[in-house]
Amino acid sequence: MGDFLANWYPWTKSLHVVSVIAWMAGLFYLPRLFVYHVEVVGHGNPTDTLFQTMERRLLKAIMNPAMIATWVFGLALVLTPGIVDWSAIWPWLKAVSVLGMTWFHGWLGIRRKDFAAGKNTLSGRHYRMMNEVPTLLMLVIVFSVIVKF
Repeated sequence: MGDFLANWYPWTKSLHVVSVIAWMAGLFYLPRLFVYHVEVVGHGNPTDTLFQTMERRLLKAIMNPAMIATWVFGLALVLTPGIVDWSAIWPWLKAVSVLGMTWFHGWLGIRRKDFAAGKNTLSGRHYRMMNEVPTLLMLVIVFSVIVKF
């Protein structure tokens, strides 16, 4: 298995990067949709239905598959011999940050269901602040992987 992963390393890494980009795009965009949904659209009108459709499709058709692909290709990279030095701090910091990113993804899914049920209680300001979470986690991940401290 190690030879297979080593031979496919450039492809695995490329697919991981593409998956991460797609996932991050959704993680940045969905909270912004929630801000507009709360502050401009409201609930129980045709635009509310449109926003719910956009939010559901973004989450289910783009973000969920991108997150799964990110995890699959990321785990393949972790299992590739010679790629990760587990005695260093960076892989552990990255792992914790990826778990945080996954938690945030799940949190967004719960918030989408709140909008669909007409039960959103969070403000646009709250969604704006939460929109900084993936940015902070992304910075930790990128610097961990590139600097490798």
